[in-house]
Amino acid sequence: MIALATALHAVAAVVWVGGMFFAYMALRPAIGPLEPPARLALWKRAFDRFFLWVWLSIVLLLLTGYWIIFAELGGFANAGLHIHIMHGLGIVMMLLFFHLWFAPYRRLGKALEANDTDMGARQISQIRLLVGTNLMLGIIVVVVAASGRYWM
Repeated sequence: MIALATALHAVAAVVWVGGMFFAYMALRPAIGPLEPPARLALWKRAFDRFFLWVWLSIVLLLLTGYWIIFAELGGFANAGLHIHIMHGLGIVMMLLFFHLWFAPYRRLGKALEANDTDMGARQISQIRLLVGTNLMLGIIVVVVAASGRYWM
C-alpha cells in the first residue's frame, strides 16, 4: 500500500508543479503576442481545465500524504525533518491556491463576462504572481522530497 500511496502522491505533485511550470515558462511567453481579449480568454480556458487538476492533486496529496504519515510512519513525531518541510510548504501552497481560486480567478471570470480587459489584465497579473510563488515553493518541495532523506 505504501508504494501505491507514494506513487499517487508523486504523480499529484508532478501534475500540479509541472502544470505551473508549463503555464509560467511556456504558455505565458507563447501567448504574449495575442491581443488582450484573446489572451485573457485563452488564460481563462486553460485555467478552467488546469485548476480542476489542481483540486484533484490537492485531494490526492492530502489523502496520500496523511496516510503515509499516520499509517506508515506512525505520526508526525516519527517523520523526518524533510516530511515536516514538505508538509508545511504544501499547506502554504494550498492556501495560496485557494486564494487564487476564490479571488483573482473568480474576478477574471467576471471581467471576461463584462468585457473589462483592464480588470482581467490586473487579475492575470495577480494570478501570475501567485503561480510564480507557488512554482518556486513547489520546486523546493520537489527538491526536499527527492533529497531530504539523504541530508537528514
